[in-house]
Amino acid sequence: MGLFSSESTYVGIDIGSTSIKVVELKKINGKIALATYGFSENSDTPKQDWQKDIGSTAKVIQKIFDESGVIGRNSISALPIFSVFSSLINLSNVAKKDIVGAVHWEAKKVIPLPLEDMVLDWKIVDNTEESKDKKKKLSKNIRVLLTGAPKTLVKRYVQIFKLSQINLLSLETETFSLIRSLLGNDKNTVMIVEFGASTTDVTIIDKGIPMLNRSIDVGGLALTGAISKQLGVDYSRAEQFKYDLGISSFKDIDNKKENKDKPSVPKVISETLSPIVNEIKYAINLFQNKYNKNTEKIILSGGSSLLSDLVPYFSSLLDTKVIIGDPWSRVECPKEIKPLLREIGPRMSVAVGLALRELE
Repeated sequence: MGLFSSESTYVGIDIGSTSIKVVELKKINGKIALATYGFSENSDTPKQDWQKDIGSTAKVIQKIFDESGVIGRNSISALPIFSVFSSLINLSNVAKKDIVGAVHWEAKKVIPLPLEDMVLDWKIVDNTEESKDKKKKLSKNIRVLLTGAPKTLVKRYVQIFKLSQINLLSLETETFSLIRSLLGNDKNTVMIVEFGASTTDVTIIDKGIPMLNRSIDVGGLALTGAISKQLGVDYSRAEQFKYDLGISSFKDIDNKKENKDKPSVPKVISETLSPIVNEIKYAINLFQNKYNKNTEKIILSGGSSLLSDLVPYFSSLLDTKVIIGDPWSRVECPKEIKPLLREIGPRMSVAVGLALRELE
């Protein structure tokens, strides 16, 4: 059974490469509340990719629904950031009737695949500039947020939901789900770092608009794999070591001090995290140079964001405020399970954001 019963709920379904997360939300007395949630991870067999295995993915989703007591059948899902092209484009002096054609023309310049193979979506994020006469506004420049997803990928998701017998209301990019669950109405300039299994996605958001997206092929699997190889343990034990040992000994490693009482797991983690740190620094500098704005804080999300001491380590390296995102901040939850929800929160950020889409 779910935590509450309802005739009208919305279900966010986040299909990752090694995990599937489900969150069902509803409105109670005008407030958004948690109905139920569930997830499944195949951490023991990381080579299986649920984003590509249609039949197995559908079965897992059905199982999560059954075991978690999900009663809703209206769902929203997300396409992985690394598989979607996203770009801000500027249109100058374009008549309203010509916007569609202008967007497609610009799409040809920024999307490296034939447009006939893509599903395009776009929205105007800024289309007015005040003239000197403040009583009149002129649409001199139009700023458009363009996204494009391969048709083959969209078709795969549609097939998964048909097999699951679940109504797929819409697909969006993970970026928008994370903005919805972790930022809400925060209009400051913020970076979200989403640690996935195979990739880490870095996004800078300004006034609620994703201004810069970058992905790097290093994620939680790389960390676990490095630990497994270093310690000679199986994947499951390495995954546990990753969270238990954390990175509390980084200072000793950086000072080249020997610590014979502990295995050199922290060094393994620091070396694996190094490309991610460099990518974050590069994105911050790129954004600052292009828009002359500073990134005010960094929000960590995804399973590996729970790595012990990661927040202070990133803060010291990046000289920026770093926090772990809380996707439940605007969701009413039963008090007795709040400690558990805080623990799993970073893993559920995308799924929460998806369910929130239809309730806000």
